[in-house]
Amino acid sequence: MPQFMDFHDDLKLPDEAIQQITQETRDGKFDQFGVRQVELFHNASGHVYCLLEAPDAEAVRSHHAALGVPCGDVHEVSGLL
Repeated sequence: MPQFMDFHDDLKLPDEAIQQITQETRDGKFDQFGVRQVELFHNASGHVYCLLEAPDAEAVRSHHAALGVPCGDVHEVSGLL
């Protein structure tokens, strides 16, 4: 399945949200749009990068909209492995 990365410039995640995302990632949970969190990179300044598996970029945008999180540019990416 294709992978996508997006960036959030000011999304300070509370510890509870990080714990929930971590658990859902471990569980391999897909949402109703066919999106699964692969990894999430964040810092205390609110910079967040989401690496997601999804059928397409529109599914990633729908995933974020359903969570009430603004979604900027979405880029299809490939890893080294």
